Amino acid sequence: MRDSFADYHPFNNFLYFTLVIGFSLVLSHPLAQVIALICACAYAISIDGKKSVLFLLKYCLPMVLLTAFINPAFNHEGTTILLYFSNGNPLTLESILYGFSAGAMLITLLLWFSSFNRVMTSDKFIYLFGKIIPALSLVLSMSLRFVPKFKSQMATVTEAQRSIGRDVSSGSLWQRTKTAILIFSIMITWALENAIETADSMKSRGYGLKGRTAFSIYRFDVRDKYTLIWFGFCGLFLLSGTLLSAFGFRYFPNVRYAALDMTTIPFYCVYFALCITPVVLNLKEERKWKTLVSKM
Repeated sequence: MRDSFADYHPFNNFLYFTLVIGFSLVLSHPLAQVIALICACAYAISIDGKKSVLFLLKYCLPMVLLTAFINPAFNHEGTTILLYFSNGNPLTLESILYGFSAGAMLITLLLWFSSFNRVMTSDKFIYLFGKIIPALSLVLSMSLRFVPKFKSQMATVTEAQRSIGRDVSSGSLWQRTKTAILIFSIMITWALENAIETADSMKSRGYGLKGRTAFSIYRFDVRDKYTLIWFGFCGLFLLSGTLLSAFGFRYFPNVRYAALDMTTIPFYCVYFALCITPVVLNLKEERKWKTLVSKM
C-alpha cells in the first residue's frame, strides 16, 4: 500500500511521530500500550507489508518474551510472591508484568522509529530545522541516511573482497577474523570520508549562512491545515488526560490503576484515533484510487 501520509507536510509528519513516540514512552497502562502496539504494527504493515510481519515474528515476539523472563531475575520488587529462587530472591507477579510491559514498549518504539525513518527523510529534516539549527539538522539527516547507506556499502565491499578470495564465511578462524577486520576498517574509512565530503559540500553551497534561501517542494495546503488541527487537539487532550491520571498505572509495590469508566474511556478512544490516523489516511487514499480506476 502506498503511504499517502508521507506526502503530507513535513511538520505534520514530525508532529505525529513526536506525539505517538512521546506518549508511547510516558503511558504505562497496558490498554494504552496495546493500542500503541496495534497501531504501530498496522502502520508498519501498511507501508512495508510482509517485511514488517516477518520482523514482528522473528525479532519482536522473542524480545517481549526475553524481557519478560529476564526482568524477574534482576527485579524482585512486588508484593505478590509466586516462588523463591535457589538464592533466596523472590519471583513476583509484578516483576513479570513489568517485564512484559517493558518489552511491549520497546517493540512499539522500534516499530514507530522504523516508520519514522521511512517517512521523515533527510530532505524533510533539513527543511524543518535547516534555518533554526543548521548544524544539528545536517547531523541528524546524515545519521538517518547512514544506516541504510552503510549496509549497502558493506554489501558492496564484502562482495568485492570475496571476488579476490577474501571471504568472511570461508577459511580458518584467523583468516575470517582478518578479513572481517579489513572490511570493518574499509567501512570506517568510507564513513569518515563520506561525512567529510558531505559537510564540505554543504559548506561550499552556503548551508547555514544567515539570510540564505532555499528552494522547497513542500507546501502547507488545506489538507495539512486540518491535519495539524487534529494532531493539536489530540495532543492537548491526551496531555490533559495524562495530567489528570486518566492513564494512571503502577506495578510496584502492587498493581494499581485508574478505573475504566466514562471519564477515562474517551482518552483511550482519542489515543487510538491519533495512533491509527496514518492507516486511515492510507486506506482512504487507496479506496479513492480504486474508485477512480474503476470508473476509467
